Amino acid sequence: MNSLPATATEHERLIRKLASIAVLTAAERDALAGLPLRLRSIPENTDLVHEGETPSECCLIVEGFVGRYKLLGQGQRQIMSFHIPGDIPDLHTLQIRVMDHSLGALAPCRVAYIPHAALTDLVRTHPGLCTALWRDTLVDAAILREWLANIGRRNAHQRLAHLYCEIYMRLHAVGLAEGRRFVFPVTQAELGDAQGLSTVHINRVLQDIRRDGLIASDGTETVISDWLRLQAAGDFEPEYLHLRPDAGAEFHTRSAISARVVVGRASPTLT
Repeated sequence: MNSLPATATEHERLIRKLASIAVLTAAERDALAGLPLRLRSIPENTDLVHEGETPSECCLIVEGFVGRYKLLGQGQRQIMSFHIPGDIPDLHTLQIRVMDHSLGALAPCRVAYIPHAALTDLVRTHPGLCTALWRDTLVDAAILREWLANIGRRNAHQRLAHLYCEIYMRLHAVGLAEGRRFVFPVTQAELGDAQGLSTVHINRVLQDIRRDGLIASDGTETVISDWLRLQAAGDFEPEYLHLRPDAGAEFHTRSAISARVVVGRASPTLT
């Protein structure tokens, strides 16, 4: 892992993420911009934090994609969440010292490590930021509950459609996706580890979703071809992301659409 010089971009990632779920004052934004960071470049398939470690820092993702995962007894991996730039996936280590899972880079990443002591001072001196960071951990828990519902009760097509909706909305909220286009650099094997499906099954479902005209790819980016039909296909309601209205204003929940959208039929135009 190589050390890199820190810039204002790293702080802006965190500010934008927290601003998508909480109201931040100018003073709180300044306090976040003053956090000390230790920036690292993390290669693909490398752990940021290992299960069993007792970290003294939290990791802020600046670039790339990270997976929260556990390895089971037979070497099988269960990915329990995907994390994007702006996320601090191990924020809970401020209170729960021993990692009971690992965080791994699913693509080359830049990660800014923030000392626990600096975050502790931050929340003591800025109660509003304490609330915002607490809210961030609660949103993480809400996402985990939705993933549990996906694996437990939704079929394979619903799971993948739901996941693509979620990732796009989260990236859009922090300014990393526009025009229904986004980068989602995970392999089919990683999708399988996250969805509890074989790689062969993932491949077949992705082909079906593309053939149905819901998503497409130009080689580097994923494109959502029909947002409303993808949303319907995934049984996706975005309330569990708890985004502020201005962070997800362009999106309609299906319950707000007078006519329910059915996969395979023409869909109304978003306004």
